[in-house]
This record gives sequence, structure tokens and C-alpha cells, in this order.
Amino acid sequence: QVQLVESGGGSVKTGGYLRLSCTAPGVTRGFNQMGWYRQAPGKERQFVADIRALGSQNYADFAKGRFFISRDSAQVTVTLQMNDLGPEDTGVYYCAASRGTGPYEYWGRGTQISVSS
Repeated sequence: QVQLVESGGGSVKTGGYLRLSCTAPGVTRGFNQMGWYRQAPGKERQFVADIRALGSQNYADFAKGRFFISRDSAQVTVTLQMNDLGPEDTGVYYCAASRGTGPYEYWGRGTQISVSS
């Protein structure tokens, strides 16, 4: 059973930064794609960024220039560096991974980000 474990959430002030990490303990076979989604209070879950096995990256418009996604060479750990955070970035951030190219197969439980002004 694949489990994704996120870490790095917390509370920061506007303009601050956080670094999220997600890994799959015990997994030795890497994932084809890994990504991050977020869900703000009262809103639907939305895409943040993803990274594919060959290194291509995609970002939501709100993340471009502020968030940066990376992954380890084993392709079982993904990191999201988030800079210049604002209150609109508050929410639960979820890690996702898949060995295929379709919908994500595995999801983490989420880590809370709170940004105050």
C-alpha cells in the first residue's frame, strides 16, 4: 500500500515562505508524476503544480514565479518551495502521485498552511 506523507506546513506572515515535502515511505519504484493541490476553506480543491518523470513542470497561474516544484532522483519525494505567501494561499495542501499518466492514484492526507497579514 502506497502512502504519501506531507510535511512542512505551518503558519507564516504575509510575504513569508514555506517548503513542503512529500515522500512515500518504503516505496522503491518511482512515480511518473507527482504534484500538489490545495483546498482553501469553503472552496474546491485546485491544482498547484506538478512535475513529470522527465522533469517537465506545470504551474497554476497563481503559483508561477512564486512556487517551485522539484523531486529527488529516485522520484519518490517531491518538494514545493513557496515564496511570497499571502492570505489567499491559506489552505490544506495535498501531495499526489501516480505511476501512470492519467488521474493521480495516490494522495496524501494534507498539510495545513496558514498565512496571516
